[in-house]
Amino acid sequence: MPEIVFKGKEYVYNHHLTVPYRPLQPLADKGVGAPDLSGNLVIHGDNLHALKSLLPRCAGAVDLIFIDPPYNTGNEGWCYSDGVNSPIMKEWLTTNPVDGEDMLRHDKWLCMMWPRLVLLSELLADHGVLAICIDENEVHRLFCAVTEILGEESYVGSVVWRTRNVDNRIATKLSTDHEYVLLFSKGKRVRGRTIDRSDFSNPDADPKGAYVTDPLTGKAKADRRPNLHYPIEHPTDGRVFHPDPDLGWITDKDGFEKLLSEKRIAWPISASGKPRKKRYLSETAARMPETTFWSDFKGVSGYDELDRIFGERPFDFPKPLSFAERVIDLCASSDALILDSFAGSGTTAHAVLKANAKDGGNRRFILVEGEAYADTLTAERVRRAIKGYAWEGTQRETLLEEKITFTQFKKAAEWLAKVDAIKRAEGLVDEGDGQGDLVEQAAPKATHRKRFDKIETKIDDGVLRVEGVRRISEMAPGLGGSFTYCTLGDAVDLDKLLSGERLPAFDALGAWLFYTATGGVLPPAPKKAPPWYLGEAKDCHVWLVYQPDLNFLKSPEAALTLSLAKQFQCWGKEHDSTRERKPLRHLVFAPAKYLSNRQLQEHGVDYAPLPFALYREA
Repeated sequence: MPEIVFKGKEYVYNHHLTVPYRPLQPLADKGVGAPDLSGNLVIHGDNLHALKSLLPRCAGAVDLIFIDPPYNTGNEGWCYSDGVNSPIMKEWLTTNPVDGEDMLRHDKWLCMMWPRLVLLSELLADHGVLAICIDENEVHRLFCAVTEILGEESYVGSVVWRTRNVDNRIATKLSTDHEYVLLFSKGKRVRGRTIDRSDFSNPDADPKGAYVTDPLTGKAKADRRPNLHYPIEHPTDGRVFHPDPDLGWITDKDGFEKLLSEKRIAWPISASGKPRKKRYLSETAARMPETTFWSDFKGVSGYDELDRIFGERPFDFPKPLSFAERVIDLCASSDALILDSFAGSGTTAHAVLKANAKDGGNRRFILVEGEAYADTLTAERVRRAIKGYAWEGTQRETLLEEKITFTQFKKAAEWLAKVDAIKRAEGLVDEGDGQGDLVEQAAPKATHRKRFDKIETKIDDGVLRVEGVRRISEMAPGLGGSFTYCTLGDAVDLDKLLSGERLPAFDALGAWLFYTATGGVLPPAPKKAPPWYLGEAKDCHVWLVYQPDLNFLKSPEAALTLSLAKQFQCWGKEHDSTRERKPLRHLVFAPAKYLSNRQLQEHGVDYAPLPFALYREA
């Protein structure tokens, strides 16, 4: 397969391996809700180091990676500084920041992107999607780099989206009005878009119209996310439904009650069935099938949105919220884990929160931002999106969007019926002005709290658009949710560990050792697990005999002894018997061992010495 060649590639090709592991350090006062490293995260720190820190928790688990890296126009003033130990890199550092006159700026950009793309590929799930925003400065080089890392078959396609509606001709007769989104997937499929319009139906005459159903099944065991494990009772016949013990539900009890109040739950007929969540055609009609040319981002811009949230424009070139929503809708399911490692103004997190509030989903986000505004802009936008914020103006929410072709024009009655169903569902009725733009007023007999002051229906540039409009004064409503704000802790430095100069915490070292030894993500330990237990891998139990205490590491208590091996073996047999399977072997990290290889074999133990053992005193 062809490969891309650039100056410095030989120095950055495996640079991700030398990046130190730095554990995440939650700052409770900067997040919303109790700190939870398995929930939504905003990480302040170098994104290369942050990606390495995420590996023990998220390797192969991210459903959508949505990034907007520097476009390398020559005007950003970005600096390449990854600490690669080579003369060529040190030479380049003296010529930063990169500008339009730098003849090596494309090489430097690729040197910056390569190790990040490699780590992103390790975080991406097999079914996941990598979506990268870019313009013409680097689009062709980016394509070559990603396909070399993920394979040529990983390319799903590209979206061209119109970014401006004004003439941008400067030096030529061409006006550059577009940018790109390149889409890649290890499994070469985009989740959530395999449903055809004909799959939608309305068997129970739901006033919101035709729908399909999605499972309520989640992704976490009770010991990791206990709030997702609870019984669900049928409101009329009293049947009780229990979650899968290994997966739980996609949302907590409050989230389910919200879905129930919105009549979004489809109840099973058979005794073996499970309740499911309704997804309406009116919510997804404009996304199926999705086109590769997006030209309809009009109205509120990314700048306008920041104006409303902050009262100023503290960030250059923010993406519109509607654009991020569309990418998430295209590429991710309602329980997806979404990563943005070039977080900027936090649009991705805002779009995730809005999507969850709209359909009761359980999407999670991880944002990474290295600049000083990670707290004052990125995280602050997330705080305000969750809690609400003061402003005055008009908010619009798209309820239906469909490009009208001649064939669809002949089905006008069906579309009018769908529009009418939306109005009635929102407690609003049509007055009509006879000019093609319909303006609605409150229905006098509306029995539920109206979300909008009016519904506007328009056909604009051949697109039928139904929008809910509300006038906001004083406070924009919060979307709900929570997140944990993190910084990056001290590196787990093997040289410092060897000398005992810097000893990481048990959890930090354990997570890193578990990942490097098994390639898996460290699961939560069982509630009654004995001391030193890290977690269960595919083929073994993993243990770490360690305390960040130099005296302990020098003592006989830190050694793997026969009695300790017997304890591990006994617990493993009891634990595995409850899972009705053959007992797994035990991988034990410890500074020393007082067992022969034969004894280790007899007790099903594989011993791995901690680096400290090399300098352990006799």
